[in-house]
This record gives sequence, C-alpha cells and structure tokens, in this order.
Amino acid sequence: MKLKGFGSTERRIYDLIAPVVTELGYLVWDVRYEKEGANWYLRIFIDSETDTIGIADCEKVTTPVSDLLDEADPIAQSYILEVSSAGLEADLVRESHFDACLGSEVRVKSIRPLEDGSREVVGILTAWDKESVTVEVEGEAKTLPFATLAFVKLYFDFDSVE
Repeated sequence: MKLKGFGSTERRIYDLIAPVVTELGYLVWDVRYEKEGANWYLRIFIDSETDTIGIADCEKVTTPVSDLLDEADPIAQSYILEVSSAGLEADLVRESHFDACLGSEVRVKSIRPLEDGSREVVGILTAWDKESVTVEVEGEAKTLPFATLAFVKLYFDFDSVE
C-alpha cells in the first residue's frame, strides 16, 4: 500500500468544494476522480466530527457542490458525481486520514503473514510516518511497513451491534 496524494484534478476539486462542505457542517474526507469502464466518476466522501453521515447529509451536500462544479466547470469531460459517507470502516489512504485517526481503532491487513501467522491486526493507531504505521495491540506496539500492507481502515465491531 502507498500513501496517496491528490492528483491535480482531485486537488482542484478539493480546494473548490472544501469551503462549501465545511460551511454546511461537514468535512471532506476524500476526493477521487476515477475511470470505470467508459465512465468517469467524481467521488466526494464526507464525514462529520459530531455525527454519522446518512443519505440526507449526502443530499444536503450534493446540490450545492453540483451547482458549484457546474459554475466553475473544472473538469473538461463529462463525469458522474457521487457524494457519500466515508463510512464506518473508512479507508486510510492519505496523510490527513492518518493524522485525523491517531488514537482510533483500526484494522490493518498485511499482504503476507505476520510473525504470528495472521494477516490482520486490530488495534489502536498510535503513530505513522511515510514508511509505516504503528498499532498497539493488547499493550504491544506493532510497526508495520506500508510496503507490506494491503490496507488500513477504521475498525467497527459489527458483532457488538444488536
């Protein structure tokens, strides 16, 4: 896994929409401009510091962001706009994600088995740098190089929900 930076289109979109999304009371978690098949998708993931994100929140953000994008016209070709929640198990792929999630419970999946034979670790994200993440598991710090990881995500124990 590699830390991702914004591409030039993603950065332009982020800079354009972040003030509007913030004014509406949300955070821009991520912006992705991706091609799937014949179509281009502009995906905007939002989050909140105080509450979970629902469909109504995505709708509340979609109209002003769509209007802003129509007015500014920052992308030459046609695309499909999607606004959605970052999710309970949001992917951590950018430096800002790791900064925001220090102290949070994460699930880390390794490409190859770890020392104990497992491929997954669930623990508290205690540190990170451009080369690795450190996760505390049952009082023990495990530093895992990004190059050996498939993903790092926020962890939510769905089994604990009744």
